[in-house]
Amino acid sequence: MESNKFYAAILVAGVLAMISIIASGMLVEPVQLAKPAYPIEGAAEASAGAPAAKPAETEPVSPLLAKADVDHGAQIARQCMACHNFAKGGPNMVGPNLWGVVGGPHDHKADYSYSDAMKNFAGNWDFEAINKFIEHPQAYVPGTKMGFAGLKKAQDRADVIAWLRQQSDSPVPLPADK
Repeated sequence: MESNKFYAAILVAGVLAMISIIASGMLVEPVQLAKPAYPIEGAAEASAGAPAAKPAETEPVSPLLAKADVDHGAQIARQCMACHNFAKGGPNMVGPNLWGVVGGPHDHKADYSYSDAMKNFAGNWDFEAINKFIEHPQAYVPGTKMGFAGLKKAQDRADVIAWLRQQSDSPVPLPADK
């Protein structure tokens, strides 16, 4: 008999909580702001109905590769090591192993499960394709599994690409080397 009182008390508390939530929703309605109080950089304002702004054109990286700092690129690439492996013959991680990626196809690792977006994205990882991808992966390949926000500075991207180019048995020649 005591257990019935205990279960009844829990049931009554739950019903009272539900009634309180419904009543508070009727009494106080949330106000939708015309614009976000704290705007988030890069977030689309879909709720305001404003058309999405056209992304800025990516600065070409080829002219910057000649003066790229490979050591700085290696430092920047450390943040990529949370998801990627750069060692020759190394295992895939959250992302594919990137040894020899420069010049290879977008889905260069046969033993990695790429997103459909990446599988269907034609072409190779030339310098400009990598540049556009690491600037904003989701904008360049919509639907990619890569959740990285991107590198905004063109020289940082050039440094990373110059370093990444060296992670190969036969590095692709730089544009100035051709």
